[in-house]
Amino acid sequence: MKFGFLTLLIVLLYPALLEAAYVSLDPSDPIELRDKSFVHSGEEISLGPRAFFIDGRLSGEEASRSPYIFRSIEDAVEASQNGDEAEPMTLYIAPYVYWLDDPDDPEVRRGENGSVPFALRIKRDWLRFEGLAKDARNVVVACNRGQTIGAVGNFTMLWIEGDGISCENLTFGNYCNVDLDYPLDPNLNRAKRADAIVQAQLILCRGDKFVAKNTRFISRLNLCPFVGARRILFDGCHFECTDDALTGTGLYLDCTFDFYSSKPFYRTSGTGAVFLNCEIRSRTRGPQYFTKANGQIALVDTQIVSDSASLVQWSDVTLPETKNYQFNVGLNGETYRIGPKDTENTVEMAGKPLLSAYRFEVDGEVHYNVLNLLSGDDGWDPLGQRDFIRDLEAREQINLSGLPVRLELHSSLKQVETGQDDVELLAKAYLHGNYEIEASELKWEILGEGVRYAVLDFYSESRTCRFIPKNESDEVRQVTVKASTESGLEAVCVIDVSPPVLPAPEFSSKPKIVRSDVGRLKLEYELGTNYSDQSRISWYRSKDLLGNDRIQILESRGGEPLVFYGLSGADIGYFIIASIAPKDARSEYGAERTARFETAIATSDIEFEVDTLTTDFANLHVGNQRELRPGFWTFIPVDTLRDGKPLPADYERDAWVYREGEQGHAGQMGLLQTGRSARALYTHLESHCDSMEVELEVSPFKTAGQGFSVAPLFMDILIKFDNRSMSGYALRFQRTTKFADAVDCYFVKYENGVANRISPSVSTSCYKPTCYITLAAGEGRLWARAVSSSNDLEDSRPEVVPSLDLSIEVDDVGHDTGFGIEYHGGSSAMINNVSLAWR
Repeated sequence: MKFGFLTLLIVLLYPALLEAAYVSLDPSDPIELRDKSFVHSGEEISLGPRAFFIDGRLSGEEASRSPYIFRSIEDAVEASQNGDEAEPMTLYIAPYVYWLDDPDDPEVRRGENGSVPFALRIKRDWLRFEGLAKDARNVVVACNRGQTIGAVGNFTMLWIEGDGISCENLTFGNYCNVDLDYPLDPNLNRAKRADAIVQAQLILCRGDKFVAKNTRFISRLNLCPFVGARRILFDGCHFECTDDALTGTGLYLDCTFDFYSSKPFYRTSGTGAVFLNCEIRSRTRGPQYFTKANGQIALVDTQIVSDSASLVQWSDVTLPETKNYQFNVGLNGETYRIGPKDTENTVEMAGKPLLSAYRFEVDGEVHYNVLNLLSGDDGWDPLGQRDFIRDLEAREQINLSGLPVRLELHSSLKQVETGQDDVELLAKAYLHGNYEIEASELKWEILGEGVRYAVLDFYSESRTCRFIPKNESDEVRQVTVKASTESGLEAVCVIDVSPPVLPAPEFSSKPKIVRSDVGRLKLEYELGTNYSDQSRISWYRSKDLLGNDRIQILESRGGEPLVFYGLSGADIGYFIIASIAPKDARSEYGAERTARFETAIATSDIEFEVDTLTTDFANLHVGNQRELRPGFWTFIPVDTLRDGKPLPADYERDAWVYREGEQGHAGQMGLLQTGRSARALYTHLESHCDSMEVELEVSPFKTAGQGFSVAPLFMDILIKFDNRSMSGYALRFQRTTKFADAVDCYFVKYENGVANRISPSVSTSCYKPTCYITLAAGEGRLWARAVSSSNDLEDSRPEVVPSLDLSIEVDDVGHDTGFGIEYHGGSSAMINNVSLAWR
């Protein structure tokens, strides 16, 4: 009887005992946990089916006393239900560090069915994460994995599918490359997994009406704070990131940013991203950009602070069609116009009605028009501004609603011929969030010299007009059409206008190959035209005069006919064949004609033979050519790996191309890979040499020094190589997980296609555009040097050298003479120049 009475007493008193025992982690911001509710900041919150309490410090016994109390976010999400706008499903989260993925688990995470790996997937509507802390640093939702560091693929903390997702007073952090410093309990601190900055993502989503308030988003590369939301408000949030990081549809209000590299957006979508009253701290060296691949940005009342960035651009290469908007922007306290190199891409909103789409003033007080920006087609009003704005509109007889922020011009054609093509231009206007509305009251105009090459014919409705080309010159002309609204929106469309295309010119003399002088052949011909010659000429070697096994060696590029062919020892024994497709500056290409040099090239045809080869690839044919012949280049695709999975080579596509570059090789012409992997080989005429030297100029796409897309991708420079057996030596440049701005370099030895390291590795920051590499093999040694024209030679880190100087002794370098580039780098590298010497 006595035992039963005590048991009953404990059961009755248990909730009260637990209430007395519970102490929140932050005594300055206490939480009182009760049996069916909790009290925080003077407010009592009842627990129930749509109100859960989470504290990772609770024991299992403590959490089990209520179906609405949990120790982990994962368990709470699993037990949750859909909320609605009136009553969201709210997870109240007490101060602690909540790991959504076990940071101590050594198992590498892999995605399912080709997806990136996620720590947690959620499918809910109107789900809310609310930290029970005034300081967002005190409630941390964490993971610490990234691409190649604990994961295969871009590890992502959360996938969320649903509308009405919100969060407040907490931190989402991927601590793969960032230290976790937890202010309430140093025992919960955790060092980053690695110094190398890799893709370590936070939240990918699909849905609409997202809100984040007083929330910190912490990672570096590919931060991804709710990337995928159609409309999302970030209110008073903080972001730390490098490249390809921010949400391209975001409305950022009263936010702060730390940019640790130059391109925080990969691109923005449609109406793009908006910054209202934000502070951006640029912590990168050199120019600060916003986007890597263009897209619209609007900056209002936003200050940029930087110790080193004296130039702020929208993008390093901004497309003419891109229009970005700004008002009251400053750089280090001084008024600043973004994009001083591309002023036509910037629209200053001062004094224009367009500004009221973003901000307005009442009695000298600034208000940000979030209602206009986020109301879409359903009137969404996350800050409760509707009544205030409606009253103001009625009182002042002004319009602050339904104001578009983007104007686009759509053209049915981008290249037109005079006398053949007319183009219909259509203007479209959009509310923020990409809601199309009627474009009205437009002004149309052709800019600059373009008025000489086209005219506009206006339709009755101002949103369309007809573009009529009238180019009577002898060259293709670019014409820019601009449409603008009375409010200040602008859009342009660039159209290439050619004069009337004439038939291909006829040959007035038959093409023939003649000796120009010793060591050189010339394709002689005449065209019946007064216009400049732009014929396409290709040169071939063939074992027979008819060209049955011909292999293309050279080709015209850039509209310049390649009439001369320089002979070398590689041509001895071959017939030289040329094909020409006639064209002038005004014509289309005509049918190809073929000419042949009637005798095979002999030693006497060569002026002198040297054991060197230099090329910048400007006229070298670089299409797929799989044969290995002495004196020939071989260009082939190779199998590759992506996220640890084999991908067979695409033999239908050329592995290499000669073209203009972008990013790190922007403004240059050179040899580029078309995919993640490619192989280029040169087979020397002689099969024996004692020593060999290689010089390369290489411009990587990536500019920070990391070289390649992800670890452990690499490039090998092959020397003293047997191209048939894929055996010999190489210098490897490889991205690792050690550094975000350096690669490792070391020598490898290939045996039948398998490479093994044979030297210590050296971490260097020199693999940046343009990188000058020298590699030599002979007399029992391998030796390499590399330096970059853009490198900081005062890098003070002892573990990273600013230039490479590496040499090792080997038993026998062999007598092979082959050279090659084995590329498995993901992002491209431009090969600007190659020089080879054999001794």
